[in-house]
Amino acid sequence: MKRSEINRSIRKAILLCQTYSVALPPFAQVEPHAWLEKGREYEEIRACMLGWDITDYGLGRFNDLGLTLITLRNGKRGHTIYDKPYAEKILISQENQVCPMHFHWYKREDIINRNGGILMMQLYQANADEGLSDQPVEVQQDGRRYCVKAGTVLELSPGESITLPPRLYHAFWAKPGHGPVLIGEVSQCNDDQNDNRFLEPIGRFPVIEEDEPAYRLLCTEYPPVE
Repeated sequence: MKRSEINRSIRKAILLCQTYSVALPPFAQVEPHAWLEKGREYEEIRACMLGWDITDYGLGRFNDLGLTLITLRNGKRGHTIYDKPYAEKILISQENQVCPMHFHWYKREDIINRNGGILMMQLYQANADEGLSDQPVEVQQDGRRYCVKAGTVLELSPGESITLPPRLYHAFWAKPGHGPVLIGEVSQCNDDQNDNRFLEPIGRFPVIEEDEPAYRLLCTEYPPVE
């Protein structure tokens, strides 16, 4: 993925947040060179991977398979210092840009359409071999429980949400013709290095081609404290 794509995605995300009056935390606005001056008092940001997270899943097709995220708060499961049991993210999905089918072994999460277009969400239970099951899926949506067929695609309008328990496969995207979706995620601790099971063998973080200077660092790029 080119650095210019990452920079462009971050700028678009900031504009979309401004459009819907979503204020971002200070660490989202830190320029790359300024991280060299951030001491140990900012270690939680580094350790819990707070901040920008732009991914094409290592496939080089960001406009088709990609997602823009910013982690606002997070803990580390079992850690004595960063012991928050919860996490919160903002996700932005552009039209026709799919977040591919995956589940989490540990994390339970609420995915919320905060504003913008219509969020499409496809669901499957995982079978014993971690493939797609043909069994019905129990949906937990805004306090309502009901069952749908495996592979059903739900439409979430602004204000609607869905709860995704562990081992529930899901893929999502913004419905074409309705604009990008500003998505909220409220969950248990997030661990993107160990708690993602993608249906197809793909990566979680991009391989970056440095075609221009970074506008903001990603959460995987903070320099360590010396």
